[in-house]
Amino acid sequence: MNRFVIAEPGRCIGCNTCMAACSAVHEAEGLQKAPRLVVTKTARGSAPILCRHCDDAPCARVCPVEAIRIENGAVVLDEKRCVGCKMCALACPFGAISPSGTAISGVGGVAEPQPRRPAGFDPILVWDIGVKTVAVKCDLCDFAADGPACVRACPTDALWAVGAGELSRSNATRRSETAAPRGLPGTLPAIEEHD
Repeated sequence: MNRFVIAEPGRCIGCNTCMAACSAVHEAEGLQKAPRLVVTKTARGSAPILCRHCDDAPCARVCPVEAIRIENGAVVLDEKRCVGCKMCALACPFGAISPSGTAISGVGGVAEPQPRRPAGFDPILVWDIGVKTVAVKCDLCDFAADGPACVRACPTDALWAVGAGELSRSNATRRSETAAPRGLPGTLPAIEEHD
């Protein structure tokens, strides 16, 4: 099982601090500054959506230039090798890969005029003149010794990084908590007998 970051929706307050921290740390590394996670808000709550580093990695299977591969228990994307085809974003079952654009100077250093498009236009469908699209996804901040920036920045501890062993322990704890009877301490739920 690969490593990944777990989001706890019950703790998330939708402050977007994780997205800001992600952008800042990646920009400082010279990578795309687009956040590798997106906080999704609904009427029932909010939670970040980010790469689950799938064992079978459908994104890696469809990449025509092998810019995505599994290394050291994580699904890794080489932004320099990415050609911006967006196949990985289409293949991801969780919507955790998004295209991000970098402006490219036109001939003689003059930038091409940017066409206007509706604000709600899906980024997977966008194609802009003079902009090179590159896929971005969670990389677990592998370049940082202290782990993912989103986990460190979250003010409510709604995010945490796990590996295979930690996930097994977490699942066992949850199962035992769920199996424990609820109610007043020392009481068991009544069981009705029928003939």
